[in-house]
Amino acid sequence: QVQLVESGGGLVQPGEALTLSCAASGFTFNTYAIQWHRQAPGKERELVAGISSNGNGNILYADSVKGRFTISRDNSKNTAFLQMSSLKPEDTAVYYCKAIMGRSAYWGQGTQVTVSA
Repeated sequence: QVQLVESGGGLVQPGEALTLSCAASGFTFNTYAIQWHRQAPGKERELVAGISSNGNGNILYADSVKGRFTISRDNSKNTAFLQMSSLKPEDTAVYYCKAIMGRSAYWGQGTQVTVSA
């Protein structure tokens, strides 16, 4: 059974940091690229960051999070991470983890991040 389980979301104040985790099971994690997406209320889901299957290749970030967010993965633990710093109210959204290999893709259920004073 394929599972992607996000955790680490919560309520933080502007300027604070938060780290999200994405724990994978049921598939060969180290052959899949990982992306983090987010969806704010009333908005479309958007790509936030992505990392290649081996973690040493291509890494990309949305312009809105460059310099503030860092994506990483630990293939020995089948887990991916999204370190978020200098959080802004506009970062408030449900954050989703996605595993991709060719036409095969899996999504997690999402974790809520709320940035508010």
